[in-house]
Amino acid sequence: MTRFQTVDRATPYILPQSIEDWLPEDHLARFVVEVVSKLDLAPLRASYAGRGSTPYDPGMLLSLLFYGYATGVRSSRKIEAATHDSVAFRYIAANSHPDHDTIASFRLRFLVEIGEYFVRILEVARETGMRQVGSVSLDGTKVRANASKHRAMSYRHARKIREQLRDEVDELLRMAEEADRNEKRTVIDVPAELKRREKRLDLIESAVKEIERRAAETYRMEKEEYDGKMAVREKKEKTTGKKAKGKKPAEPKPGPGDTDQVNFTDEESRIMPVSGGGFEQAYNAQAVVDNAGRLIVGTDLGHTPVDRQALQPVLEAMKRNPEGLTTPETVLADAGYCSKQNVEYCVERGIEPLISLGREQHNIPLLERCGGDSEPVSRTKEASCPTESDSGQTADNSMDRMKARLKTAGGRAEYGKRKGVVEPVFGIIKEVLNFRRFLLRGLKKAKGEWTLVCMAYNVKRMHIIRTS
Repeated sequence: MTRFQTVDRATPYILPQSIEDWLPEDHLARFVVEVVSKLDLAPLRASYAGRGSTPYDPGMLLSLLFYGYATGVRSSRKIEAATHDSVAFRYIAANSHPDHDTIASFRLRFLVEIGEYFVRILEVARETGMRQVGSVSLDGTKVRANASKHRAMSYRHARKIREQLRDEVDELLRMAEEADRNEKRTVIDVPAELKRREKRLDLIESAVKEIERRAAETYRMEKEEYDGKMAVREKKEKTTGKKAKGKKPAEPKPGPGDTDQVNFTDEESRIMPVSGGGFEQAYNAQAVVDNAGRLIVGTDLGHTPVDRQALQPVLEAMKRNPEGLTTPETVLADAGYCSKQNVEYCVERGIEPLISLGREQHNIPLLERCGGDSEPVSRTKEASCPTESDSGQTADNSMDRMKARLKTAGGRAEYGKRKGVVEPVFGIIKEVLNFRRFLLRGLKKAKGEWTLVCMAYNVKRMHIIRTS
């Protein structure tokens, strides 16, 4: 007869347990607490008034957020439940159980201050052996907003509904006036129906104004870019006495298009194309990843689906990093970031840009792949970064040098690291950290949450480096 180990849930322990005995020495929860202990939390503690019930320590709440985001538990209700169910969360909370309102309020109240610790965590990484940043990879990913795309309305539809509501309001006023004149009761509740339509009309009016405001801002930026291109083109024609080569830039049109949209739930999010096809209400999240340590050293978030406009802001954000982590030696990026302005920006800052000129075809010949061709043939298709600018001028020396570097065996080998560095980071964030959708709404709050996610990833990565 097979004997089994006894399952005894009733016998008490002879000595009281210590929470220090609950987890292995190299557990991630212990590491999170250690990292948070090295952060200066005085600004958070000083913000408490000291009145009312005794508050939970900010260090404990911050540790709960870091560990929660690092393990895919982001909801404040789930974090509260985990302080009861999970040994790791119970260890971090020191056997206390902050309620979900406390956790959610702490996250929202100190979102900006928590974002400032991104730099300090990189300093902790340097203390644990991270060297000076060298080559980095840049990429972006679309993360769904906390809003449904079905709650968006186009400019054309908004104007149509606005006119319909105005007509219905006029009709209801006419019915009310007629009822008063004839001293008769109407079949419908006119005041209630009138209030309902006026409320919806105000909402539609604000949506129309927001779409028109965005269109005006977009037109201003596109007009400035157009005027600059035309000035360069006219100057060249005046200097050479010949008509400039290349297609003449198209002049932007003012005003919103019929398909321009605004979302009623999160008006700062945008409809964006996503990988695999289709569209989602989303934000465009950016990350700069160190090729050696695989740590995120720069973050940004925008509501423009095009990556080309995101390179300079995310590299500017790196200026807040610790000394040695502010300016990378080389930036690797795909064709979505390629523009003459971005290349010049990198060169002016002393950064070598390796930005793809377009999607490279598969199965490149052996000699060409290994740098054996004296005059390599261009193997890119759907090139998004031509060697000539829109004004017809040939690309400057910076663009020429980058193009030549990408054709060499060394340049191709260096650029080849990009896909194996930054894309796995996004894979870990979405699959392991389970971050596919923001909890917070609005660009500022979503940007703070994206920074929190990246910090949680960095803490998890630092723990892996230490224990490997």
